[in-house]
Amino acid sequence: MRFIYHYPETNGTDRDMLDAGALAEVAAAAERAGFYGFCLSEHPAPSARWLASGGHQSLDPFVALGHVAAVTQRLRLHTNLSVAPYRNPFLLAKAAATVDKLSGGRIVLGLGTGYMKTEFFALGVDMDERNTLFDEILDVLPMHWSGEPFSYKGLHFDARNVIARPRPVQDPIPIWIGGNSKLSRRRIAQRAQGWMPLVGPPELSAAVRTTSIGSLGELAVMINEIRDAAAAAGRPDTIDVQYSYKDRSIATPTAEPDRHREAIAEIEKAGVTAVVVSSPSVSSAATLEFLEAFGTTYLS
Repeated sequence: MRFIYHYPETNGTDRDMLDAGALAEVAAAAERAGFYGFCLSEHPAPSARWLASGGHQSLDPFVALGHVAAVTQRLRLHTNLSVAPYRNPFLLAKAAATVDKLSGGRIVLGLGTGYMKTEFFALGVDMDERNTLFDEILDVLPMHWSGEPFSYKGLHFDARNVIARPRPVQDPIPIWIGGNSKLSRRRIAQRAQGWMPLVGPPELSAAVRTTSIGSLGELAVMINEIRDAAAAAGRPDTIDVQYSYKDRSIATPTAEPDRHREAIAEIEKAGVTAVVVSSPSVSSAATLEFLEAFGTTYLS
C-alpha cells in the first residue's frame, strides 16, 4: 500500500491556507516520513458563499507542485484533482509536462470534470459542455506529450500541425480520473492509469454531482469491473485506485494503530493501491509532528 499526504485544507477565509506550514517544509517532511506522494486540490474561483459555508482555499496545483519538486527527490506529485475543462487542453498538457520534466518524472495528473457552477461561470466555461471538453482533453494530452506534430479540432479550438517540446519524462504521464459515474469508470478502463473514487454517504456524492459509493463492498465490485474492462480492452497494466481515509482519529497516528492497520488492510483487500491521509493541522509544528508520528507508526 502506498500513502499520499494531502496538504491540510483551510476552510473559510479567517485563516491563511499556509498556516499549516510552509509548503516546501511540509513536503520535505512528508518525503522524510516515507510518504509515496503529496497532493493538492484546485479551486481557482470558488464562490464567497461556498467558502463561508465550509469550502476550502487552494493553491494553483501546478505552480505549487513545481515548488515542491524543487525541494524533494522521490515524492510523487499529485493533482487531487485538477478540473480539466477549466483549461485549454494545450495549457493543461504543458503545465503537467513542465512539472514532470522539472521533477524528473514524478507528476500524477489527477483530473475531474468539475461540479461547481460558480467556477464554470467565472472561468467562462459552459458547464453543459464539460464532458465533451474532458474527452477532447483525453485525446489531446498524449498527442501533445508525444513531441510529434499533430492536428486536432475541438469545440473551441483548431490546432493545425502543432508540436510541443520538451517531452515529459514519463511515457505516459499517469492520468488518474476522479468521479464515480459509469462514464468516468468507462474512461478509466479505456484511457487512464488510475481511479480516484469518492466513497461516503449519499449527501457527499450529491454535493459533487456523482454516483454514490457507500461501502468498501460496493467499491470492490466497481474496481473489479474497471480492471476487467481494461483487460478486455487489451490494457495489461493494473489500474491504480486511490482511497481517502477519513477516520478522524488518525489525526493522532499513535492512537489505536492496530485498528487503523486493520482498516487499511480491508481497504487494500478491496483493490485499493494508494491511500490519501491528511491532518487537521493549524500550525507548522502540528503538521510536522503528525508527519513524523505517521511515518514512524505506519511507514517505517
